[in-house]
Amino acid sequence: MFAKILATLALAGLSLTAQADGLPPNVLKALKAAQIPAANVAVVVHPVDATAPLVAHNARQSMNPASVMKLLTTYAALDLLGPAYTWKTTAWTETAPVDGLLSGNVYLRGSGDPRFAIEHLWGLLRQLRVRGIQQIAGDVVLDRTAFNVPSLDPGAFDDKPMRPYNVGPDGLLLNFRALRFTLLPDNGKPRVLMETPSEGLRVDNLLRAGNGDCGSNWKDFINVRLIPENTGNRLEFSGTYSVLCGEKALNLSPLPADAQASGLIRALWQELGGKLSGQVRAGSVPIGAKLLAQHESAPLADAVRDINKFSNNVMARQVFLTLGNDAAPATAERSKQRIADWLVARNLRFDELVLDNGSGLSRLERISADSLNRLLLDAWKNPVMPEFVSSMPIVGIDGTMKKRLNASDATGRAHIKTGTLDGVKTASGYALDALGRRYAFTFLINHPRAQAGSAAIDALLVWVAQRRVGEKAPVLENE
Repeated sequence: MFAKILATLALAGLSLTAQADGLPPNVLKALKAAQIPAANVAVVVHPVDATAPLVAHNARQSMNPASVMKLLTTYAALDLLGPAYTWKTTAWTETAPVDGLLSGNVYLRGSGDPRFAIEHLWGLLRQLRVRGIQQIAGDVVLDRTAFNVPSLDPGAFDDKPMRPYNVGPDGLLLNFRALRFTLLPDNGKPRVLMETPSEGLRVDNLLRAGNGDCGSNWKDFINVRLIPENTGNRLEFSGTYSVLCGEKALNLSPLPADAQASGLIRALWQELGGKLSGQVRAGSVPIGAKLLAQHESAPLADAVRDINKFSNNVMARQVFLTLGNDAAPATAERSKQRIADWLVARNLRFDELVLDNGSGLSRLERISADSLNRLLLDAWKNPVMPEFVSSMPIVGIDGTMKKRLNASDATGRAHIKTGTLDGVKTASGYALDALGRRYAFTFLINHPRAQAGSAAIDALLVWVAQRRVGEKAPVLENE
């Protein structure tokens, strides 16, 4: 008889769960409007000071997290390497300069710095000039051996090989391997200004003025083609650029790593008054070479902020590989194993976890909403918590959440990392309710119409922001 009662109650509970789906009504309404089934959604909302979740829907379902996977990579890096960790990019020589002439090579060795930008390269080259080198008779040799990674086809992921987010990891990544251009209307003919110097690269501007609106997809109307020439390369711009766009920045990665490095180094060295007789080529620092100059990066905490605030895939992959650099050279497999060991040590066993490159720019990576939320709860109790939380976009204020939920109850009340791929829309982080109680928050959508799911994610953030402790929560889904 008792068993019969339990069975009846269980059936009643399952029926109620199926009706409520464990989600607030406004969230269900938004999902319905987007034509996204609740079965393709996973959600967990858990108070950071409680043992049980407030909302749990499909919590253990393995899903593609898109860029939300960066939270795992950056938290692991902050805890294992420390917020003050830095990368060093160094310059080496085998001989001393005489009367401004260096008869041998200059070797530049990277350590995987995720944001060794043009100004940092300029500063390192200037150190060479200050130390008496005016002319390099040999070569500039690029040592990328900090990372041991296979070559990457930049167009393999989405057939957009010149988009900077498709650049692969590099032990000596120079200026994100990107060139910055400025586009602006000028008397009916769009202009293209090459902001990043690159010796041997010529711009051929065939752009036409467009009269339509300047939508968020304005880049899709511009075609760029790299054409090899006897004296270098020609970058051809064609298509249309709307006069309503005004001035816009366009970042591209059209050149292979060695060609991009050669053009940038030669241009900067010439601007500094230097001369280079040899080539810019790949190689390694020989035994016996002497350290001449170095650049030390900003601390890891700064890099983590850039990665999470602006969802920088290239930097995330650099940090991910740095985790495997405990025994050089770093490999992706060593990074995966170090993160796996770290999770076990913190009693975080994510059986469904699939790591690929740690950035979320992957069709392979998988994690559950439950695992992500457990990661957030663990981070809340970790000494690196302040750096971790502050690295995430603030709703309606900055980063990838700057234009979402402006002037809403959720504005400024949540730190949320977002993720987007075709068929994937995600968000994860921390949110405050109306009385200041904090919750770990994860919302994953895997469905062909996922891009229409932003409203459902926003509805849940507003629901948390408006919630007062003690109010009735939705019925939790049985798992």
